[in-house]
Amino acid sequence: MKKKPNIILILTDDQGYWSLGCNGNHEIRTPNIDALAGSGVILDNFFCVSPVCSPARASLLTGRIPSQHGIQDWLRNGNGDRKGDVPIEYLEGIIGYTDLLAQNGYRCGISGKWHMGATGYPQKSYDHWFVTLGGSGTYQNADVYQGTQLCHTEGYLTDRITDDALSFIEECCDTGQPFYLNLSYTAPHSPHVDQHKEEYVSYYEKNCTFDDVPQDPRSTASIQHPHDIEYSLTFARPDREFLTLRQLLAGYYAAVQGVDDGVGRIVAKLQERGILDNTLIIYTSDNGFNCGQHGIWGKGNCTMPLNMFDTSVKVPCIFYYPSGFRQGVRSDCLLSAYDFMPTLLDFCGIPNPEAAMLPGRSFLDLLTEGKANSYHECITVFDEYGPVRMIRTKEWKYIHRYAYGPHELYDLVHDPLERFNLLTENRYFHYGPRDIEKKAAEMKQQLDAWFLHYVNPAIDGRAEPVSGRGQLCKVGPASCGQVTFSPVSEREYQR
Repeated sequence: MKKKPNIILILTDDQGYWSLGCNGNHEIRTPNIDALAGSGVILDNFFCVSPVCSPARASLLTGRIPSQHGIQDWLRNGNGDRKGDVPIEYLEGIIGYTDLLAQNGYRCGISGKWHMGATGYPQKSYDHWFVTLGGSGTYQNADVYQGTQLCHTEGYLTDRITDDALSFIEECCDTGQPFYLNLSYTAPHSPHVDQHKEEYVSYYEKNCTFDDVPQDPRSTASIQHPHDIEYSLTFARPDREFLTLRQLLAGYYAAVQGVDDGVGRIVAKLQERGILDNTLIIYTSDNGFNCGQHGIWGKGNCTMPLNMFDTSVKVPCIFYYPSGFRQGVRSDCLLSAYDFMPTLLDFCGIPNPEAAMLPGRSFLDLLTEGKANSYHECITVFDEYGPVRMIRTKEWKYIHRYAYGPHELYDLVHDPLERFNLLTENRYFHYGPRDIEKKAAEMKQQLDAWFLHYVNPAIDGRAEPVSGRGQLCKVGPASCGQVTFSPVSEREYQR
């Protein structure tokens, strides 16, 4: 009987599609990730479901849309990792694919970021639990939870996360049990300055032009004090009065290179233990990131109103399984993170009892045979971030902000960088006004029908005041009348 394959999901935090060598970045150094891509399948059009971490991660784990699982912004409260913050198990009673894997003989472990509530309480059938506090923090000498125990680490956090993952792999190899590992790095999330390996930072500061990261004029929608920059300044040396974009970019690149080091160590361990050929490795990120693109620094919550640019919602994605998947190929098929859970379970031959209520479909055939099934040949990507919803095809993107807008329509054939909102400017360059109005109405109708089919009305994000400043408790009736989302603040971090 063939041994069950092991599975490693390498999930980074705030990594733009553009920030890997294999995806066209000529200056960032990611040889280990590029090697995986060179022997695997690169998915060029893989989209997260929400341009901020907690809802995106919850959708990956459960296959549900945010308006089905109830996490609709990053979790400010309910993590239980600071004084006075009562832990909330936001995904209580909801099936995650780790539950199904554990029921079918897998040992499940997580090393790194969780950020889906009740951080100090192992959940979702994980019996190995090494998780960071909250959503981000220092990269130096960080505190973590090992099981229910709060512990202190020494040194660079990315390396400590890798160390723990290697220990988990060793344990599973020694017992012979098939394993699922969520290797969930906090990198390259802010803070970006005075946090990462100095030799890497120095290299990028001295040698890079950063030409692969266009610095567009500052967007009028950018919040006055971008919180990722403010957060980096909070953790920077006290003598720094301000941060330059060059310093921030060098730190971002250095953080990604630190992840690449970890990937190399993981692959070496799998080779050493003789299990590389029977291990599926997936590399992706929870959401994208802008480092100057569109004149913003951050992701979906770095603007007001919240944005759905491709740089915020498109993420790197690599599937590597040398004994069963195609090698050294790329696919431009549109795929959604909603499809991740069905694909993983299909790969393992595990049925999902809730499949009928979920929007995703398996794309396993694309990985094994190079052909998309009929569903994926005509897939449309849908995203939501509270009252902001998006529908995207290969040719068009429409964004609707309930209830009053502003709305956006982009012609991705003639404007792939999304510079011209056809509803407000340059609307007659390729099309007349009636053409634009017809296309917007057509996509809005399809958007409404899709969400109507999947939304749980009790926790519909369309009616929630999500500002991008964090979720405070469960939504809907479970909030018991409490304020659910933190309001917009002019300035959040102080030194």
